[in-house]
Amino acid sequence: MASQKETRGALMLDVTGFELTDMEQQLLARPAVGGVILFSRNYQSKTQLSELIGGIRQCNNSLLIAVDQEGGRVQRFRDGFLRLPALFNIGEFAKTDLKMGCMIARSSGWAMASELRAVGIDFSFAPVLDLFSVNSSVIGDRGFSDDPRMVVTLATEYIQGMHEAGMAATGKHFPGHGTVAADSHMELPVDTRTFDQIRKKDLEVFAQMTGIVDAIMPAHILYSKVDSLSAGFSTYWLQQVLRKDLNFNGIIFSDDLTMLATESSGEIEQRAQLALDAGCEMILVCNNTNSAIQVADFLEAEGFGKNERLQQMVGREFCELNNLYKSDRWQKESKIITEFNSQGESNNE
Repeated sequence: MASQKETRGALMLDVTGFELTDMEQQLLARPAVGGVILFSRNYQSKTQLSELIGGIRQCNNSLLIAVDQEGGRVQRFRDGFLRLPALFNIGEFAKTDLKMGCMIARSSGWAMASELRAVGIDFSFAPVLDLFSVNSSVIGDRGFSDDPRMVVTLATEYIQGMHEAGMAATGKHFPGHGTVAADSHMELPVDTRTFDQIRKKDLEVFAQMTGIVDAIMPAHILYSKVDSLSAGFSTYWLQQVLRKDLNFNGIIFSDDLTMLATESSGEIEQRAQLALDAGCEMILVCNNTNSAIQVADFLEAEGFGKNERLQQMVGREFCELNNLYKSDRWQKESKIITEFNSQGESNNE
């Protein structure tokens, strides 16, 4: 584990394959780089993944290593990892058996975090706190429920499971992505609701979770009746609403600055500046190595300092995989999840 005084650069980027290229090794060693996010293309086997993570650590041992391991259709590592249920499936089950639904949520958070920590990953960008809506295909079953109270209840259990496994939690996508149809990966979604309408629905979840989550990721969505900038670039949303009104003291990550939703905000350096000025402490630049290099150049030229607060996201407890799988708790929690998945498959036949 890194020391308490460790500082990290503001840029989180990705790598292209199963092992690092020479150029990636040089890039990861740069002072502007503070983290790496892994994708499905980076996973072949647990042995290969451990070697890749070891290579990343050799470049810079202070780098945060993250992944999107939500469950359901967003689970980057599958073969050899426990299949995690979609959060919406947990929410639907909890409608009829809340106690067991809470148990499944906590088991999912713990098992997900435990497996990732055992291979050396610091955290998963989870859980999704967006409300479920049939109008949103990009969120859809990634959200627990369309009921804010149910989302808060289950997300609290899920996060407690993550914390018990030594992993920090990141709630996304502030102040709520689930009600818009457009996919921010492809275009800039526009939400035309008033602030009061958002406050009574989507924002209610985040308002109750700011004391529990360790980090928050804002949405690349323009809430046109609230501010002229999308939430991830908005000082109003991040500084006034999130920091001051909701009293959030954790880390703020930008969503990926290469998403098409961000292109209208300028060149990649301008987007980086906007996100940092709005209050993001770490910015993600993925799937475009040239853009990542440009942002690293920009950050270093502009003298953006390293951030000690990112220490909060370092994974804590650590257990070797073999010991994890032999543990009584793994046997218990994985059985709960496997039986829940099997029950869902039986119901769909």
